[in-house]
This record gives sequence, C-alpha cells and structure tokens, in this order.
Amino acid sequence: MEDQLALRIQLFREGGQVKPGVADFVAAELAALESEGHVVTEATASMLTSHLMMALTRLLNGEPIEQFHTDDQVAAELAGHPQAVERARDVAARAERELGTALPASEINFLAMHLAVLPRRPPPAAS
Repeated sequence: MEDQLALRIQLFREGGQVKPGVADFVAAELAALESEGHVVTEATASMLTSHLMMALTRLLNGEPIEQFHTDDQVAAELAGHPQAVERARDVAARAERELGTALPASEINFLAMHLAVLPRRPPPAAS
C-alpha cells in the first residue's frame, strides 16, 4: 500500500477515530483490491478508505446511518458497473462476518460507487 494511504489509516487508528479492527479490515480490503490490479493510492482511494472506516465505526458504535433519498439514482448509475456492486456486497458480507456489523443497502451502494471509479492497472504489455 502506498505510504500516504497507509498514513491515512494510521492517523485514523492513532487518533482513536476508528477501532483497530476496523482499520485492519479496511487495510486488508485495500490490499485485496491492489492485488486484483486496482490502483490503490491516496489519490484514487482516499475517499473510499475514509468512508468505509467511518461507516463501519458508526455501525459498530450503534450510531444510525440514514438511508439516502438518492438510493434509486445511485442504483441506476451502478447498473453499468455490476462488478463494483458485487465487490461491494462481498465487502459488506466480510464486514458482517469479521466485525459483526451489517452495512445497509445505501452504504453498499456508496461503496460500489467508490469501487466503480477505482482505476485498474493496465495489463502488462505482451513481449
């Protein structure tokens, strides 16, 4: 993971803004995305990182996460990105299994939006 993005996670952890388990979970998810060929840097994944850490923390603290009135619009925008939606659902399932908290549909949609715009590395050139 890029140093700047790792620093973001460290600052959230050391500042007490997130529980260590949440920081570890998000770091593992980012590492998995990177291993799948996504470009995971401060420039490309900072919003994804912060959003996921704060959403999971709010849920673990029993704080409500409001449903957004734009859910239908977001879902329509995601229709062209089924891989991002599937990946977001997978992340949500792992969060429920590993952290004991379930992301609501609106958070899964927003996570999918972040994933849909996360760039991929171009495949290596054939030699």
